Amino acid sequence: MDQKTILNESHRAMGARMVPFGGWDMPVNYGSQIEEHHAVRQDAGMFDVSHMLVIDIKGSDSTHFLRHLIANDVARLKESGKALYSCMLNEQGGVIDDLIVYYLDDTWFRMVVNAGTADKDLGWIIGQSSGFDIEVAPRRDLAMIAVQGPNAVAKTLPLLNDEIRDSAGTLKPFHATWDSSWFIGRTGYTGEDGFEIILPENDATDFWQQLADAGVRPCGLGSRDTLRLEAGMNLYGSDMDEETSPLEAGLKWTIALEPAERDFVGRQALEAKLAEGNLKTFVGLVLEGRGILRDHLPLFDGDKQIGEITSGGFSPTLERSIAYARVDADAPEQFEVEIRGKRLPVRKTKISFVRNSKACVDL
Repeated sequence: MDQKTILNESHRAMGARMVPFGGWDMPVNYGSQIEEHHAVRQDAGMFDVSHMLVIDIKGSDSTHFLRHLIANDVARLKESGKALYSCMLNEQGGVIDDLIVYYLDDTWFRMVVNAGTADKDLGWIIGQSSGFDIEVAPRRDLAMIAVQGPNAVAKTLPLLNDEIRDSAGTLKPFHATWDSSWFIGRTGYTGEDGFEIILPENDATDFWQQLADAGVRPCGLGSRDTLRLEAGMNLYGSDMDEETSPLEAGLKWTIALEPAERDFVGRQALEAKLAEGNLKTFVGLVLEGRGILRDHLPLFDGDKQIGEITSGGFSPTLERSIAYARVDADAPEQFEVEIRGKRLPVRKTKISFVRNSKACVDL
């Protein structure tokens, strides 16, 4: 049986089409995936992301532990509420998961990990915690709602309680605020402004309805995927996994190799890969012409296969097919994709196609 979030009945009452996703029963759309996509780019949409797992790391060794556990360096976090994106690696440098970690104070960090890897992540974190004075607390009592779009903040703020409204309204991107029970981050997975709101499960159903009444459109997994693809945001299991390092997934910027004495899990493997060189590069692609770029389609420079697509699809904003791909370091600017036995031209671009409702690539 698939697990259900606290909002499952709300999704069904609003006409959602439900599908299995990572062991959860989740809404893929509420009628029109394209309309949901445009609502987020032009106004405000909301996503139930309660299937993701919040994990609190508390204790005197919290900073020391996380500097060992993840590839980015939490010592960079000096301001309470500041967030950091990072990968958690295995000893071979492969990605166990990508995650966000928030610094609350020197003895308390909050992590948000992906739904499909949550149990694996929790087991790995607990396994790595031996010898550290910390408590690892999975917060399965919490729900999570993402409100995204140019009008997301304006439509959400009036619904918040007095204790947190003012601080939420002044949040900078990638920062969070909280009160005794709600936690609000100025973060998201769409390339638009907005909040990710972590709240008690008992509050989630009423708040979801209040957002809907305020004109925030319910959105499903379908539009969440096209939005993140346009925004240049990786998807675990497609763009990286335990066999792929961040170096070949466009995530080198999330690895902190300085200071050199910080010995995080996977560091030696990453340094060996860098020393060896000849790493594949992670690029954006635009299809020149008609067709749809899909995951795993092969890419060719003449007769030589030079890589494959990791994530692909149709961009509703650009009205073009776009993709991410892992290709040889010496791949030319233009090459070909093979779709159903036919070769079609594609062009390399930067990874971010759309941010803040505006195109970031030349078409």
